[in-house]
Amino acid sequence: MTEKAITGPAHDSTRPQADWQAKQYMLFENERTRPVRDLLAAVPTDRVRRAVDIGCGPGNSTEVLAARLPGATVSGIDSSADMIAAARRRLPTVSFELGDISTWNTHERYDVILANAVLQWVPDHERVMPALLEKLAGGGSLAVQMPDNLEEPAHRLLREVAGDGPWAPRLDGVERTVRHGAEWYYALLRPLCERVDVWRTTYHHPLAGGADAVVEWFKGSALRPFLAALDDRERTTFLQRYRDEIANAYPALTDGTVLLPFPRLFIVATRAAG
Repeated sequence: MTEKAITGPAHDSTRPQADWQAKQYMLFENERTRPVRDLLAAVPTDRVRRAVDIGCGPGNSTEVLAARLPGATVSGIDSSADMIAAARRRLPTVSFELGDISTWNTHERYDVILANAVLQWVPDHERVMPALLEKLAGGGSLAVQMPDNLEEPAHRLLREVAGDGPWAPRLDGVERTVRHGAEWYYALLRPLCERVDVWRTTYHHPLAGGADAVVEWFKGSALRPFLAALDDRERTTFLQRYRDEIANAYPALTDGTVLLPFPRLFIVATRAAG
């Protein structure tokens, strides 16, 4: 959710400083929602009374959470006012609030905390993830899904285009997403939990529209902080260069469709009951 993020107001240092736009993000709603269904299918659902979707975005993941836990009280938090407004329109009976994952403080204890396509934007996982576990009730689960695609062509080409142009000094270090391997997360979480499940899945999303569709996908996520740092003229040139590189890296099939490989890392960390 290189996807959506939950961090604080406009200039919070834990996220790229570019507004999240629900409309752009949800151009590929089905593709972006499928991973959260797969994640929640692995979450224990016995005696779940309260669940929260941190980084809820426009509410698509919250909707899946509520369907998975029909007897639970479900809420959502996100840093983007646009995303929160979209989520409230989508699920008017669910409580949604603006919030910052790095400083989120609550006296509630949750049976499920969902972090779908969000923690990659948040630094200091060694501190943040144990802090999230502390907000779980006994037997509760932290369910995490993060894109694991920084070495995929779409990201490598983005870094190359950013480093090759008059904008290079301003874009240096813009890509600040956080990623560790499965072993790292298992070693961090296992001493704190009764059970930790970790797995990696590569989705192959068929996108109609060729290279333009791939660019539109990433305009809703990874491209955001880069484009936000450019003026209108630079943005047009940057996008054209990126599109040309994408067309070479992801050749269209005979029907014009591009099959976009998208690896994702999944974690379900469950605390001991009691």
